[in-house]
Amino acid sequence: MSTTTQSTISQPEARPHLIRALGRRDLVLLFVVAVFNLNVVPSIAANGGVTIWLWIISLLLFFWPQGIAVIELAHRYPGEGGVYLWAKEVFGDFHGFLSGWCYWTNNMLYVPTVMLYFVGVSVFAMGSGHAALADNKNFAMGASLLLLAVLTIFNIVGLGVGKWLNNLGAIGTFIAAAVLIGLGFTVWSRFGTTVTSADFRIPPDPRFVLNSFGVICFGLVGLELASVMGDEIQEPQKTLPGAVAWGGVVSGALYIGATLTLLVAVGKNDISVLQGIVQAVSHMANKVGVAWIITPFALMLSLSIAGIGSAWMGGSARIPFVAGLDSYMPSWLGKVHPKYATPYAALIVQAVVSLVLIIVNFYASGGVQEAFQTMLSLAVVLQLVPFLYVFAALLKFAGRQNRGDGRYGRATLMFAGACGFLTTLLGITLAFFPAKQITSVWKYEMKMFGFTLFFLLLAVFFFFVYGRLKAPKEVPAAVAVD
Repeated sequence: MSTTTQSTISQPEARPHLIRALGRRDLVLLFVVAVFNLNVVPSIAANGGVTIWLWIISLLLFFWPQGIAVIELAHRYPGEGGVYLWAKEVFGDFHGFLSGWCYWTNNMLYVPTVMLYFVGVSVFAMGSGHAALADNKNFAMGASLLLLAVLTIFNIVGLGVGKWLNNLGAIGTFIAAAVLIGLGFTVWSRFGTTVTSADFRIPPDPRFVLNSFGVICFGLVGLELASVMGDEIQEPQKTLPGAVAWGGVVSGALYIGATLTLLVAVGKNDISVLQGIVQAVSHMANKVGVAWIITPFALMLSLSIAGIGSAWMGGSARIPFVAGLDSYMPSWLGKVHPKYATPYAALIVQAVVSLVLIIVNFYASGGVQEAFQTMLSLAVVLQLVPFLYVFAALLKFAGRQNRGDGRYGRATLMFAGACGFLTTLLGITLAFFPAKQITSVWKYEMKMFGFTLFFLLLAVFFFFVYGRLKAPKEVPAAVAVD
């Protein structure tokens, strides 16, 4: 004889269903639009030809190990969350949360820099007489907030729609890079260049060049972005490795080509960090007699920048979404839209925080270009923290006697992990060196250390205070008693 009594047990809530909308072509284009960001090239090229060597060093010691790490970790731990999930599985819950938190908060700083760059480029599409608007704080802030709202709506509607903006952005990036590099080759073949071997030597005062190394590492981040949306990829185990390889090769070649072209066309002393790309195209187009190309180029580049913003906004919003499901952040962040099946609450919160950061940095900085450079450096520091965990995970796998079912051998994991970890640590350190656009070093350092510490302390609060206050939900369950 048996009777049934009521008991309560803790059960996890069912994970929301996400749509697998990303195929191989979508991933390759996503990697290109996420990794190859033309908006960081002018701030790097402004430091001269020595940055070409920094690009090569970073490609070998950071970018290649990053590709190995992404393929290895995505193979071992497929699923939604990317750097959050990987650090959590390898090092524990707090490290996973801190990794995901830094990845997310970095994008709340980086997305505003994309908005500013969009403003700097799009004014060229309005005609040369409007170029000064890029340095107008009120205009730049208003246009940035408008684009932020549009991208948020696109991503809430869903990757099925939002991915087309990403894809169009990638196509725009290809065309913009092809025009830039093609014009550079034409100018060089017809008129030669004033760039000499001396421009590729380390300058007597290398302080300003040091900051660009961290920005270069930051510019090469992005191969992990698709893994953050692991539950939305079609056949991820088959699709991801090839997409990582193609996206990485194309992005690295485009970065070096674009940097060289800016140095040939404009010269390091005249490059604007916000308008450097269009500035170079305008200079070269006038020189070879195709000035008509400037306006359509600015429109195409604006589309590319919007795609970059959409890709990073959509990808990074999955971090608080997963953290909400794990109860380390408010559970409503883990909600999906009833119609579009997207993490709309996380996207809205990210947009609101980015909005606040745009306003604060505009009024705390001396000008638009200084605000851009400060937010970019802060984003560099926070973005690279998760990669310390990523490369440390490779070192941990390499040290195990039984590696399990990984894709790479011990020697490869050890080399990639060690190179990537040390390069990442160096990139974080050098980001605290001010770029030449900074007018007040002490204000820059206060903001760098202050904001970095603030975001890290917030992570500690949410994990150790908020997370511990959350009790597991209790649901009734039938228990059979004999």
